[in-house]
Amino acid sequence: MPDTLNGRCEQIIKFLLRVGTASIEEILSVAGSSAPSIRRDLARLENRGLIRRTHGGATLVEPLLYEPFRYDSSFLAREQRFAMEKRRIGLAAAELVQPNETIGLSAGTTTTHIGRSLRHREKIQVITNAINIGMELCNQPGVRTYLTGGVIPWAWSFSLTGNAALEFLDDVYMDKVFLSVTGLDAERGATTLEADEALVYRKMLKQSKQVIVVTDASKFGNVSPAFICPVSEIHTIITSTGASPESLAPFERQGIRVIRA
Repeated sequence: MPDTLNGRCEQIIKFLLRVGTASIEEILSVAGSSAPSIRRDLARLENRGLIRRTHGGATLVEPLLYEPFRYDSSFLAREQRFAMEKRRIGLAAAELVQPNETIGLSAGTTTTHIGRSLRHREKIQVITNAINIGMELCNQPGVRTYLTGGVIPWAWSFSLTGNAALEFLDDVYMDKVFLSVTGLDAERGATTLEADEALVYRKMLKQSKQVIVVTDASKFGNVSPAFICPVSEIHTIITSTGASPESLAPFERQGIRVIRA
């Protein structure tokens, strides 16, 4: 069975990326065709590790690669905070990725959803400093994934930092980099919590043609301790529909494209 997915499989996986779980009837209403054809498509997607068939439907596989974190309350709180918004942002960001592009994904819960939304795609190269994103993409034949290497800077982190990460990034160029932030302010720029992470992100931005910030509405106006870049270096912001026009206006006035997902 060939690895390349047909157009109907693409429709099914995009639908499940939005809703998580659906019945055969719901999938038929989106993808058309017949129930036997849909079941064959679901079997194909299951063989690729993208979905799991259930009694009467299918559910998206969100890789169970975080076993040591499963009962860690701080990790679970971070994963579940604005989960639906991050899912939609991830889908919108993935739509900007074109075949044969090389993209960068910084560590972060929102960028993890971008990686998850690219698992079914073909002819894409991903460069990331996030161990978990590398794990989520490693079994997909259409995506070639590069981990920067580096040091895990603190306990329970997926992010790689340090000289090894910076030296790796010296030798690569990206079409787009998707940046997850903890703060985005029109005057102070994009910020994060850790200085070591910010250094890696700055190098990723330097090596990329386009900088795309992905953030839920709660990050606007926040300023975290570690500076990443000024607003002038950002080309696009993808955020949730909950972001108010007032919070977005200062960025739009500076010529930044804003997408609300």
